[in-house]
Amino acid sequence: MKKNCLLILAILLILLQAGLVCAEYDFGDESSSYLAMKAWEALGKKDYEAVWAYTQKCIDLYQKEARRQQSSLSAFPAREKQMIFNVLNNVATCYFIRAEVLMRQNKLEEARETFQIIIEDYSFAQYWDPRGWFWKVAEKSQESIEKIDQQIKGGAEPGKEIKPKAQASKLVLFDPGSEKLVDYSKYGKFENAGTKDYRYEITDPVGLARACGEGVYPNSTSVRRSPGYIALKGSQRLKGNHWDFLYTDDMQANFYKWNTAPEPPGVKQFYIAFILERAGLMEQAVKAYYSIVVHFPEAVGWTYWHTPWYIGPVAISKINYILRHHPELGMKLEEARIKIENSFDNDVRNDVVICNPGRLIKCPPDEVVSGRQKDVDGLKIIKRIGSKHTQLVQYTNGHWQLLVDGKPFPVRAVTYSPTKIGQSPDEGTLGNWMEEDFNRNGKIDGPYDAWVDKNGNNIQDRGERSVGDFQLMKEMGVNCIRVYHHPQKVSKKLLGDLYKKYGIMTIMGDFLGAYTLGSGATWYEGTDYANPEHQKNMLDSVEKMVNEFKNEPWVLFWLLGNENNYGVANNAKKNPRAYYQFVNRAAKLVHELDPTRAVAVCNGDVLFLDIFAQETPEVDIFGANAYRGKEGFGNFWQDVKEVTGKAAVITEYGCGAYIQGKDSQARAEEAQAEYHEGNWEDIEYNMAGSGAGCALGGIIFEWLDEWWKAYEPARHDGKGQFYGPFPDGFMHEEWLGICGQGNGSQSPFLRNLRKSYYTYKELWSRE
Repeated sequence: MKKNCLLILAILLILLQAGLVCAEYDFGDESSSYLAMKAWEALGKKDYEAVWAYTQKCIDLYQKEARRQQSSLSAFPAREKQMIFNVLNNVATCYFIRAEVLMRQNKLEEARETFQIIIEDYSFAQYWDPRGWFWKVAEKSQESIEKIDQQIKGGAEPGKEIKPKAQASKLVLFDPGSEKLVDYSKYGKFENAGTKDYRYEITDPVGLARACGEGVYPNSTSVRRSPGYIALKGSQRLKGNHWDFLYTDDMQANFYKWNTAPEPPGVKQFYIAFILERAGLMEQAVKAYYSIVVHFPEAVGWTYWHTPWYIGPVAISKINYILRHHPELGMKLEEARIKIENSFDNDVRNDVVICNPGRLIKCPPDEVVSGRQKDVDGLKIIKRIGSKHTQLVQYTNGHWQLLVDGKPFPVRAVTYSPTKIGQSPDEGTLGNWMEEDFNRNGKIDGPYDAWVDKNGNNIQDRGERSVGDFQLMKEMGVNCIRVYHHPQKVSKKLLGDLYKKYGIMTIMGDFLGAYTLGSGATWYEGTDYANPEHQKNMLDSVEKMVNEFKNEPWVLFWLLGNENNYGVANNAKKNPRAYYQFVNRAAKLVHELDPTRAVAVCNGDVLFLDIFAQETPEVDIFGANAYRGKEGFGNFWQDVKEVTGKAAVITEYGCGAYIQGKDSQARAEEAQAEYHEGNWEDIEYNMAGSGAGCALGGIIFEWLDEWWKAYEPARHDGKGQFYGPFPDGFMHEEWLGICGQGNGSQSPFLRNLRKSYYTYKELWSRE
């Protein structure tokens, strides 16, 4: 009897202990999504015991279902179906998080084995990153295995992986066409130009094909008759998916592959034109892009985010960019415009396409870019917002301009948030750059102690004195930076010094619930813009910001949000009207607290621009984070002008200084500089006195590379996060800096000034 009692007591004790262990962790509803989310949080806090508890719970509960979902797939599911496979995604992610812990504990072989489980058992798993994209867990696991192998063998320096080059070749056209400027009126009829009923009817297809030449619609036969194509047909150089033939150096193979690609004609024509442009055949590229405007103005492609991408307006931007940079072609595009009504949502079914194809005409090289009116001083100001110190004004011609102390102030800005290598917000280790003094000399590191590594040897040599980022930015021509007043404490003293000594102002922002900052919501639930408690918290945050900084002369204007409309950790994408109504409430509050400055919103491109226009009369400036390519921003300025009537600013734009598979960093920096130059030219052209006249300027993203953005903050990763209009087709968020940090050994002080820095120094020094 006594033994039985002792045995029961022992069992109860074991169960109690087990219960107590479980009680330490919040398993919530025990869904796979919740458990994976808690595991990420625990990883960020370096609470590895909690990581193990959450991941084990998820694996125990859902491993069987995850394997069933994996076995039901023969390829990655379509973007719109990815959430159906949440269990598969979350179980694989839990294994990934466990492997990350093992790596950090230097248990490399165990980590390798865990990553291998993902590759072998969960190859179609994808995980939704809170920053706004899906990533393939097995692919990332393979990268981590390669990193482990490099670490074991003493491998290559991070970010310097050398990959084999594709076979290089020039593109030689078999049939360039009989006409440099195709006279479409000879081969067909234009009907209803400038209306939704526009169409071009071909009456002489043979003649038009002969005039256009190879790769230009409707010429679909020249390529197949080309001796070059006949020689390559069936060879290894043409093996593979056509989407893999966009950024290789084998231009001839790229061209042939896309001419025979099974894509809709407008999409196919765009990428043929793109390849011609990359190959330097600008005359034929212009013909190819213009054929889209003539034949396929309604063509739609789809972005990585499964949002519509309107090809016609992009083709016009491409043509204007090429002709602007190649005046020797002696061509100009006149009156071309493709307007897509109802395009500010993601539903193409309600779109109305209005096309005026305009015309390509011959002109002397010096007339390719028409002269622009730079002086609007003679125009009457019909609207003023702000005070004598900082004022937003509108002229009789409808154009907008920012004035500071009565003088024009084009926004030549940069996002400045220098991050020491090894720090990461994902892991809760991100410091406050406004306070950090790692060398303990009494000066803030980045602003005052940064130095330029002139010879790239990662050593501060004699003559490489500490000048500080503030001085470097001043020399580049920066006149303001973008800062958010939370979650880190803002130093008035530091930003005051930036203004007094260096003449650089600050755009002060509140995240307005983006990433749940200011709303009081948890990441799991997200900010709800119809929730009274969340609204109150956010308005309190905005009020605190304005009251704290409104008397500082260095504040240029107020900025609300950061692409909240994309719906990351909030419901703005699901309920955009509620979101913009709240934006208006916040802007009204700002104006009541500080009538001396303008208020801007930071949107994600032009998504919901029409709803914004309807719901936000209190917002003065439409700002948008936009990454559209080296040509600039296309219809952006005209859309903002016509739909809202407001001034506009690009609140983020930029390009990574990295190209996958290339062994020359200089080549990547050249491409980055070209991208920035094209973007700034477009911004400047649409400022008061020219173009749409609503552009106030732009904010470069960003000053300095941040190594944490591909998850391992001590490594400068070269893997792209998602597809986009960049030099190699990928966004490389760890390489967006105008400045680099070398090999990381001298962070946070070392600066490599990239070509983009000197490009802006020249652009922004022009009168």
